[in-house]
Amino acid sequence: MNNLANFAVGYLLIYGLIVLFGGAIGYFKAKSKVSLISGVASGIVLLAAWALTQTNLALGLGVGLAASILLSVVFAKRAMKTRKFMPAGMMLLLAVGALISCGLGLLNASS
Repeated sequence: MNNLANFAVGYLLIYGLIVLFGGAIGYFKAKSKVSLISGVASGIVLLAAWALTQTNLALGLGVGLAASILLSVVFAKRAMKTRKFMPAGMMLLLAVGALISCGLGLLNASS
């Protein structure tokens, strides 16, 4: 594995944990069941993508890239709607970071 792929794998793990725990925090702070369900589901997908990278780097980064694209769209819509940086703007930045790192890692893993 090269440095970009290593970075992407580590980013997936950290981002997956942030999304997972962020959904739980959203539930406890705002009693938002949608935050809990979407955060836990998205976190599990991201952590599954990370786990996949351990045996199939390209597949794991591809799943992480797909999830990051979806989450970027979701958080961009929320950020535009609320016009607040926290939490939607911050999560958008993290999602775009995951999108870029998974994309670059995937490109470098296949070359």
